[in-house]
Amino acid sequence: MIDTYISIALSLGLSILLVFFLRDWNTNAPLPPGPPTYFIGGNFHQLPKAHPWKKFTEWSKEYGPVFSLRIFRNKMIVLSSLEAVSDLLQSRSAIYSDRPPAMMMEELDRPTTSMFMTSSLDPRFKPLRKMLHSGLNPQATQTYRPIQLAETRVLLKNLAFNPDKFIAHIRRTAGAMILKVAYGYQVETDNDKWVKMIENAFALEDRISMLEEFYVVMFPILKYAPKWFPGAGARRKAEEVRKMSRSVKQVPFDWAKTQMINGTNEESFVSMHLGSNSGKNLEADEEGIVVTSSAALYVGGADTTVSALTTFVLLMTLYPEVQKQAQAEVDALTSGRLPTFDDLAAMPYITAMIKEIIRWAPVAPLGLVHSVTRDDSYNGFTIPKGSRVVGNIWAIAHDDELYPDPFTFNPERHLGETPQIDPFKFVFGFGRRVCPGSHFAQISLLFNIASILATFTIAKALDANQQEIEPPVDWTSGVVSHVKPFPCRFIPRSKDIMASLDGN
Repeated sequence: MIDTYISIALSLGLSILLVFFLRDWNTNAPLPPGPPTYFIGGNFHQLPKAHPWKKFTEWSKEYGPVFSLRIFRNKMIVLSSLEAVSDLLQSRSAIYSDRPPAMMMEELDRPTTSMFMTSSLDPRFKPLRKMLHSGLNPQATQTYRPIQLAETRVLLKNLAFNPDKFIAHIRRTAGAMILKVAYGYQVETDNDKWVKMIENAFALEDRISMLEEFYVVMFPILKYAPKWFPGAGARRKAEEVRKMSRSVKQVPFDWAKTQMINGTNEESFVSMHLGSNSGKNLEADEEGIVVTSSAALYVGGADTTVSALTTFVLLMTLYPEVQKQAQAEVDALTSGRLPTFDDLAAMPYITAMIKEIIRWAPVAPLGLVHSVTRDDSYNGFTIPKGSRVVGNIWAIAHDDELYPDPFTFNPERHLGETPQIDPFKFVFGFGRRVCPGSHFAQISLLFNIASILATFTIAKALDANQQEIEPPVDWTSGVVSHVKPFPCRFIPRSKDIMASLDGN
């Protein structure tokens, strides 16, 4: 009898707990439609382990361009059309620019020190954006041209000397350029300790899957669980990421500050914002904004540049006719020399090619998750306060109404009197969360790509029988998506350019 009472009590307690756990899910109905849910987990069991943007795109075709998911108690609204992201994330950015308050790392006791994860309601948000804009606006980025020129020359020399390691060379160049701009630090080798440190941080974060993140976000008690406890794997990984993230932010900053105190620094983003205060003890919040902003330059710029440039290399092997047309444009301007920044304005085809690269393979297919700060409605549906709102950039970039034959790489779609929608309008984010370094990224891509095309022809690798090897086309699943390694060849085009590189 006692066992029966205990069973009844446990069942009743569980029922009350479940009602409490799910009590607010239907209070704001009707939500946008979405796939059927389980009672407790909602759509958790349906979340894909890889390439979630593709599954979300499939669902958008079934349930509409605005659909909803429930992950335990959390609501997720996925926007898969340009109209929807424009109406909500752009036009209503005042309420759609927040970040979810319970990101996994916060649940694991990591303070919110990332610029990109800072709440729009945080008093630091506006100063951070203002500081980044001051260092990344078109006028400021012109002062970085000598750095871009020097690092691009290093990239070309490395590609000529050891082309098989082209991805490592691209990563080194992207990292070196940003580290020089942000801290005045000069990278000397592909194995530079800071480049490796930050590369390892990206790799660690990519190891934490969407499913693991939701385990901790939905069950915060897991952060108190022993490391051996089932479901605590995300905590172990997050502890590694937390330690690495602190190093990424603080080590380069401390080095730059020491150089300023010693009078041996070069001008940089950090020196510009610390100024005469470099040897003083700034208020924690004041110095923290400089630390966070300078780290955001690297975190926001380096990995995305690597993704886009690696995709460019792949596409040149797959579309040699596009490469020839782009090279013809470069050759008509340079006549056997390397391009200059003054040449870039006269390169409409290569500019169109870059737009097509980031459309064909967006570097951040889902961007970063937004959060809505109050209840809202759209097209007759409710979007409850606190909902996670995802802009499916990949779906928009492959919308066949915007881009006919969307899986074909075709720069011509961005030329002529009636070009298709400019992907620069959405691939860099939305509203108040748009990437502050988008202009710098565009110029860097244009200059690097024009320089590579002037110097090399990129071709498919050859096997032992001198037959071309078709490169595999596969992608990683992190926030920033990278094409997985593939073989190719870099064939020098100009003796004069190669000689000029040897002379530097």
